[in-house]
Amino acid sequence: MAQTPIRDPHTPGYVLATELPDGAIPSPESNGNFIIGPTHDPAPESKAQANVPQGTVYRFTMDSKDSKIYPGIAREPNTFGMADPANPARLIVTTSHPAPYTRQVSVYVPKQYVAGTAAPFIVGADGPDNLLFTVLDNLIAEGKVPAMIAISIGNGSGDAQGSERGLEYDTMSGVYAEFVENEVLPLVENKCQVKLTKDPAGRATMGGSSGGSCALIMAWYHPELYHRVLTYSGTYINQQWPYNPKTPHGAWEFHEHLIPKSRKKPLRIWMEVGDQDLFNPNIMRDDMHDWVVANENMAKVLAAKNYQYQFVFARNAKHVDYKVKMQTLPEALEWLWKDYHPAKVTQ
Repeated sequence: MAQTPIRDPHTPGYVLATELPDGAIPSPESNGNFIIGPTHDPAPESKAQANVPQGTVYRFTMDSKDSKIYPGIAREPNTFGMADPANPARLIVTTSHPAPYTRQVSVYVPKQYVAGTAAPFIVGADGPDNLLFTVLDNLIAEGKVPAMIAISIGNGSGDAQGSERGLEYDTMSGVYAEFVENEVLPLVENKCQVKLTKDPAGRATMGGSSGGSCALIMAWYHPELYHRVLTYSGTYINQQWPYNPKTPHGAWEFHEHLIPKSRKKPLRIWMEVGDQDLFNPNIMRDDMHDWVVANENMAKVLAAKNYQYQFVFARNAKHVDYKVKMQTLPEALEWLWKDYHPAKVTQ
């Protein structure tokens, strides 16, 4: 496979962005487009700090046989699919079949949680996310974010078209959010003895790669459930399977049609992409498999619709770059929750 090209954030057609000094990150008070890097030193909050209250992490396993929504599929190893001769934007997969899975769920409950109260929370894909738990310990102690619960959900295995993970994360529908709502959150409340808020302003989603597109998909199709979205290297490309004529280009539809042509939704969105992020034309050759262009396009359409968003283009950064995440996650979370005020309604 050819080496991923290094993209220049000042390429014609990319969004205009504020270039920050090396080592600096955007202020949580600011909106819009920013360029960071090439150095990515970890933020102090990304590491455990002395004398900071530590939350409790609960872990449990979910089995496919217990799910009414995702009974499980898998694609045969070392297979991919073939482009539809009549439509290069459509991938035909013939090697996917029913298959069982187990998934791990990790739940962070902050020390400051008051038993019996309805807590704000964030749902993350591809769990467990121990960095998120550490950052929350520090930010909650500093009063920069509310005392929230973090629910880190493992995927059902595999990747991309024909896999369980691809089905969960790349499908343009409300099904995954419904799976979380109906099959995951009740277990969290029961097993961890917590109460989760029903207020969508107190609910966030996050993820990287297809987990990132999943985070936006959850909020887009169920804005009555989630108002806050955080994504690293979001897969806003054409990777949906099975093919759906309502959204024929998968998550590429977000910036191609859905956001520009839909009424503005009550969403607050933080996004990042790296200058060496994925560029994978593969066999489809549909010009909808460039992660950098996809995220640049997302920033354009969000600005055009006057969304509250912050977009970070990271120099010297690869796909879901962990150094970038350690550098930026504290600021991203603080920005994401900046306008949050707990609902006064008793829940």
